[in-house]
Amino acid sequence: MANHKSATKRARAAIGKRDRNSQYLSGVKTAVKRLRFAIAGLQAGTDKDVKKVEALLSKAQELLMKAASKGVVHKKAASRKVSRLTQATKAVTGAKK
Repeated sequence: MANHKSATKRARAAIGKRDRNSQYLSGVKTAVKRLRFAIAGLQAGTDKDVKKVEALLSKAQELLMKAASKGVVHKKAASRKVSRLTQATKAVTGAKK
């Protein structure tokens, strides 16, 4: 437990930052999960909406880069994830077009 006034304030600030960071990370995970399910649906042939997959890729990319700019995710890790998601999307949508 914090013993000084400044340490107490830092502890409160850390709780707020942790909550905000977890919200960013949760949003990123959800967007990536939705994109992966949409890609799997295209591969299986159960879903034929290519525009939906491209929109989900755009949203996932936006959230990953925003999280990276906030320091929630490392910039290179975010870039790597965007690259891999883009490759997976192009592999599926390129075959369907």
